Amino acid sequence: MAILSNIPAARTFAAEAQTLCAGLARAERDLVARAWDYAAPLYEGRLLSSGEDAMAHALGMTGRIAALNLDGDTRAASLLFAVPNYQEASTEKLRSAFNATVAELVSGIHTLNELRVVIRGRDTAALKSPGRASQLEILRKMFLAMVEDVRVVLLRLASRTQTLRYLAQAPGGDHQQIAQETLDLYAPLANRLGVWQMKWELEDLSLRFLDPALYKRIAGQLDERRSEREGFIDRAMDSLRGELAAAGVQAQLSGRPKHIYSIWNKMRAKNLAFEEIYDVRGIRVLVDEVKDCYTALGVVHNLWQPIPREFDDYISRPKGNYYRSLHTAVIGPDGRALEVQIRTHEMHNYAELGVAAHWRYKEGARKTGDPFDDKIAMLRQMLAWRDEVVDASDWVEQFKKAALDDTVYVLTPQGQVLDLPRGSTPVDFAYSVHSGLGHRCRGARANGAIVPLDYKLRNGDRIEIITANAKATGAAAGPSRDWLNPALGFIASSRAKNKVRQWFNSLELGETIAAGRAALEKELQREGRTSVKHDEIARALEFERAEDLYAALGRDEVSSRQVQAVLRGETETAAPEPRPVAKKPAKGAQGSILVVGVDHLLTQIARCCKPAPPDAITGFVTRGRGISVHRARCASLAHLASRNPERLLSAAWAAKLGTDPAFQVDIAVRASDRQGLLRDILEVLAREKIGIAASQSYRRDGTATHFVTVNVASLDDLRRTLALIGAVPGVESATRR
Repeated sequence: MAILSNIPAARTFAAEAQTLCAGLARAERDLVARAWDYAAPLYEGRLLSSGEDAMAHALGMTGRIAALNLDGDTRAASLLFAVPNYQEASTEKLRSAFNATVAELVSGIHTLNELRVVIRGRDTAALKSPGRASQLEILRKMFLAMVEDVRVVLLRLASRTQTLRYLAQAPGGDHQQIAQETLDLYAPLANRLGVWQMKWELEDLSLRFLDPALYKRIAGQLDERRSEREGFIDRAMDSLRGELAAAGVQAQLSGRPKHIYSIWNKMRAKNLAFEEIYDVRGIRVLVDEVKDCYTALGVVHNLWQPIPREFDDYISRPKGNYYRSLHTAVIGPDGRALEVQIRTHEMHNYAELGVAAHWRYKEGARKTGDPFDDKIAMLRQMLAWRDEVVDASDWVEQFKKAALDDTVYVLTPQGQVLDLPRGSTPVDFAYSVHSGLGHRCRGARANGAIVPLDYKLRNGDRIEIITANAKATGAAAGPSRDWLNPALGFIASSRAKNKVRQWFNSLELGETIAAGRAALEKELQREGRTSVKHDEIARALEFERAEDLYAALGRDEVSSRQVQAVLRGETETAAPEPRPVAKKPAKGAQGSILVVGVDHLLTQIARCCKPAPPDAITGFVTRGRGISVHRARCASLAHLASRNPERLLSAAWAAKLGTDPAFQVDIAVRASDRQGLLRDILEVLAREKIGIAASQSYRRDGTATHFVTVNVASLDDLRRTLALIGAVPGVESATRR
């Protein structure tokens, strides 16, 4: 069929007004008319990249928007969608000629149009990788996040629908890429937003391009036109409506013939032949109460013959996501199969807006409790309410408040999309790609332009990291300490902060180990024993590895006198047996620990069990590190005692502790993962004035586990804190490790 690109120029607003302005007030009709007058001369003779006339596309797009009953601003923006392509400073000019809302909507459409280049430029191999599904999901979220007003997404969906309509009529051409892009991105978004009118058309037209033979075969097997199927459903609903009324059941009926893509998808997913698909035509019955569901089911089976083994009772046996409904298939009028779904209004609302939403079931989603999903549900509900809102501006403001603004979506040079916390910088981006890239980050480009490292990433930015010389070593190859200064704003994500801290901790440890090794080699030279293996000296001083000995020497935890004693074969006097003599505070314990029979010895809390008052404790005499104080039931202490029982010493907490005692204790918090969980836990610790020494977090299958080392004065403080943490929403357990 030839495309007559000159036809739109001959059209007049008066001829199109009834379609474009249906349901609008006089002022809004005037706004749409002015948009027509503004766009028509600008679009004259202009063709889009698809080959379609710009004005013809604008008219088809606006017709779809009008069918959704959207307001005059949205319809005007639809007519003006391509103005930024043909006019400089278009946003300012549109704001002056119309209003700020129209200008922002047009700017938003232009932004999403630019995203097409990003999607189509992605590596084909990457889209076939195991992570393809997650990347597509991030792309869909990015698509929504790049606009402040969700009406822009509806405009983009209308534009894509019109493009596919045009291509379906245009001769020749390979349109598989645009069809696959539609199935990956646009159709799922239409589905999630509940725009069914566009969803089925996007899917059907895409299948027509991807597999023309399959499309024609299914269309032929249907053996009827869509309009005929719709007429069949209307007649079936009229019959059922009358029978339900006669039975005293108040019901709301709706029906829609199953479209071709959906039929093919079900045939593929369940490995069924076309003849085995009984829900090609379907009716949904909504009633007030559960008992009415079963009454309506009886009416359906009395009216039409049920098909064996095609009945499912998801009310008495809900699905795993608590989806509830009655499904049955019958031989309807004219001997054609008909599916009937029966549920209450409450069940329907839950299925459409809750965790059992139809879009999650269709897309195979498994995760629940996602804040993004909650926002999508709210957006869908607002779309459903738009016809009930008297003041359209109220509906628009609520839409804007539902902006998905807690994440920023950016791209790597290869086109991979990364989701980062809003406020992230190029440094956060670098660490999200790879720790090594983050350590060597020295600069960045955003969309080809050099930006500072504290630049706040924006949705759709393509980021390239400039790195340090690959031959750089030591501190020159690592991050800057300034990155950890929150006032400078170099880092926003916890991942990047942790990686930078780990770098400096490992750097300090390396310096300590190097200093300890040098000290050991100096002692060996002094004693003339350079041939002695370092590992042997480490084992003699009860260290597992030579590196542990180096670190202890570097921190002055082991003295040169102890090394000399090992080299000379000297032995230490065994610690005396515990005996009941007066208790004296051990030096170094700040008066917190009393060791029986020993005075002026350094004491330290064992890291394996971290005792705190009033735990029962026992001392163990170490070589070179004083007395290690363990909990009496510590497994590590039991192992040490089995080898050296003579080194055990009785110990107890002082009756009066120091002025500001603090004991490190490990706690474990297990909870259902959610946004803000760790923040709420830390707020409890801050209110209780509990210091944090270290923390680690793990997430898996929707469960978060936080291991935190805290400073407490007593176990009473710890028990109170754990109880408060246990009361935080989502927390399943909070225990001492």
